[in-house]
Amino acid sequence: MKVLVTGGAGFIGSHTVDQLLAKGYEVRILDNLQSRVHPRGLPDYLPKDAEVLIGDVADRHDLDRALVGVDYVMHLAAYQDYMLDFSTFIQVNTLSTALWCELILSRRQPIRRIVFASSQSVAGEGRYRCNEHGVMTADPRRVEQLERADWEIHCPVCGQVMESLLIDEGTSQPHTAYSISKYSIELLARRLGARYGIPTACMRYTYVQGSRNSFFNAYSGICRIFALRIKHSRPPVCFEDGRQLRDYVNVKDVARANLLAMEAPGNGHAIYNVGGGRAVTVLEFAGMMLKAYRSTMEPSVAGQFRVGDTRHTVADITAIRGLGWEPTIPVEQNVAEYLEWISGYGDTEEYLDEAERVMREAAVIRTAAVGALA
Repeated sequence: MKVLVTGGAGFIGSHTVDQLLAKGYEVRILDNLQSRVHPRGLPDYLPKDAEVLIGDVADRHDLDRALVGVDYVMHLAAYQDYMLDFSTFIQVNTLSTALWCELILSRRQPIRRIVFASSQSVAGEGRYRCNEHGVMTADPRRVEQLERADWEIHCPVCGQVMESLLIDEGTSQPHTAYSISKYSIELLARRLGARYGIPTACMRYTYVQGSRNSFFNAYSGICRIFALRIKHSRPPVCFEDGRQLRDYVNVKDVARANLLAMEAPGNGHAIYNVGGGRAVTVLEFAGMMLKAYRSTMEPSVAGQFRVGDTRHTVADITAIRGLGWEPTIPVEQNVAEYLEWISGYGDTEEYLDEAERVMREAAVIRTAAVGALA
């Protein structure tokens, strides 16, 4: 059996490739080696027995040649960033999904299943409970609220602070270009897949961590940002008040979930949350990383915030557990793996400075009013 893995040179993709090969699958990788993620070209961690094609998932010709002789598709390539080029999210993430369906139908190729990389961001702010008015899906917080250092989610009826709940797969309220593009993938996979008999699975990953998570681009997560800051004797900056709840999952567990979804019986169309099964505050995570570095610094909590962030994101992983999956690697080990990974690289300070500069210029990172922080 041959599996095509798009984005197979990347973070989640490469770990998925490793596990596919370990189970005896033939693997073909399609990756465009985007310079912001792979500035040094093809990474040396890719196994030699995986076939590598250089190409773009939004290009019909590249996809067409990559499909030859393939039984399964792991479509893990994606455009993700905090930049304002909204159309690129749709072109790369959504257009490629439509192209897959077109090409598979035109070829009359019996693909056994396509596994798509979705994102927990599709859920938006998620589900909350008001003591008086019950459970509801929360709207995104307005910038004006965040500028007042009012971080919590309030009931739209009575205004009281609401309790965050686990987010299930039925919750969909995307509010960024990236999350909208991922939700479009889910809609295309389910509707076109059902209509034309193409089995699909969409994986809503939470905050994925571990080795090979590129530190070259601005969008690569809290582990990268904190690690680079501490490595260069700067305190980790916790946005808002640092009490946001997050759900961190190791990339090896994610790769295992991908394989289980690919091999699942039946010809249906599923969406699976893939999370760590444990809620951790940003302040707690900063403490874990400082401890791992044996640093005496304290986290900085100065009222900065990032436009588009959710307040709390913790996934309900009941559905993926139904396939026999459980998260096995704790958050502390995620940190250790990433620090070991990044230790193999020399001067990384320039990447930290550039990422922060770009996001501030784009007004992604802002600071609450001084009076609001008093």
